[in-house]
Amino acid sequence: MLSATAPTAASFAREHLRTPLTLVLLLAIPVFFVLIFASVLGEFADALGGTLAQRAATAISAGWAAAFLSGTLAFFQLSSSRGADRRLAMAGLGPTRVAVARIAAALALGVTVSAVAFLTLWLRSGIEHPLHAAVAIFAFAAIYIGIGALVGAVISAPLEGSLLIVLVFSVDAFSGPQMTNSGGILGFTPTRTAADLLIAAGGGQGSPGGDWLGVAAIALGALTIALAAFWLAARTRS
Repeated sequence: MLSATAPTAASFAREHLRTPLTLVLLLAIPVFFVLIFASVLGEFADALGGTLAQRAATAISAGWAAAFLSGTLAFFQLSSSRGADRRLAMAGLGPTRVAVARIAAALALGVTVSAVAFLTLWLRSGIEHPLHAAVAIFAFAAIYIGIGALVGAVISAPLEGSLLIVLVFSVDAFSGPQMTNSGGILGFTPTRTAADLLIAAGGGQGSPGGDWLGVAAIALGALTIALAAFWLAARTRS
């Protein structure tokens, strides 16, 4: 299974990376988020009565860059390839191998996006706990791979699907930790724990082991959802 899946996954990843616009976005989005979006987050936090400091906003913006790009790429992987994936499955790969190849490609892209976001953050302001920050940034990417694939499973139209991802992203980002002085349902957004870990890492503080286990469980759940979405997309309809 691995011998057939690995080349297919590499082909899926190259399909995105050979597009000039994707390569530009890989560089431009992290720079935009870390240099500009961080200031926007800080201003919104002040307006909403939050306590998000500039250094914390800069750190968390690297996670948002990884999340936004990974989620968008996962959405387009699924929404634009249903027919091709079904043909691959019928040609002998089967839906399981196609789904595994898709999730492997999404993870490879997520790692690439996370590395660029991490490097941008490091060059911008430095990181006290580099390993913690790198893992937290990748957790953002993994969670949004699940969100992007889920949206792609429900909506195939590029415009509507993209707008829905932007809506989820906006609610998630602007209700994150230290953004407001209120709790409620907004305290249970998908990336809240990952954001806490990234803010702590950016400020030179450690995080409890339970928090790492929690974010790992959320990321694994999101990737499981993405795998199921890719499998359903590749499954032959009766």
